[in-house]
Amino acid sequence: MILLHGFPEFWYGWRHQIPALAAAGFRVWAPDQRGYNLSDKPSPVRAYRLAELVDDVLGLIDAQGRERAALVGHDWGAAVAWVAAARAPARVSRLAILNVPHPAVMLRHLRRSLRQLVRSGYIAFFQIPRLPEAMLQARRWGGLSQLLLRSSRPDTFSDVDLRRYRESWSQPGALTAMLHWYRAGFRYGSDLSTLGRVRPRCLMLWGVQDVALGQEMAQPSIEMCDDGRLVFIEEATHWVQHDARARVNAELLAFLRE
Repeated sequence: MILLHGFPEFWYGWRHQIPALAAAGFRVWAPDQRGYNLSDKPSPVRAYRLAELVDDVLGLIDAQGRERAALVGHDWGAAVAWVAAARAPARVSRLAILNVPHPAVMLRHLRRSLRQLVRSGYIAFFQIPRLPEAMLQARRWGGLSQLLLRSSRPDTFSDVDLRRYRESWSQPGALTAMLHWYRAGFRYGSDLSTLGRVRPRCLMLWGVQDVALGQEMAQPSIEMCDDGRLVFIEEATHWVQHDARARVNAELLAFLRE
């Protein structure tokens, strides 16, 4: 299985899941996705289109000499997983999504819901050249640290965790590459409105306390799946795999063993 992190994390975002999944006998890959931490950081914005990011994941499956793999995605990693499952279903054995709607559902709500448009206003800010980088890394990465802390529970991220994140954000070119995911999505993502149904079996876990993504998008997303199940986790935020690590691990293991 391949675990796909989101913004602004890196492979470390799955630190609570990797041991449990590996101990259960699964071969687990948790890569730094393109632009993050130690991965390559191509300069053009177009290099971060979802089609390119999906090809990265399919390339990892190829590198193992496998036909398919289970994909588990959170945040932007979930968007990559959705697109991979919809466009290359034969390569995805199972799909687990954490706190991100199906891309077509997301685009529909951005067009119709003022509340979701306001919640997603940071995406427009990230389109500005250089200014977001300057603000997010000012005061020793205070802006990016606060983004995590203000959207999570008080016990979600420790000082040790934030230190690890700051180290990854400090890699040369990393912050701009991370923001290029948003810039590419804004410039090249309109075709996702026609992204079709998802054939692989799907589990969606949704932390109800998410401040950025409304839970009203969860049910329409699971309805885009031929065989899907939705689980709300009431006490969790957007960072559900951290907040409810034991519950998430149990749900993933039960789903992957079905």
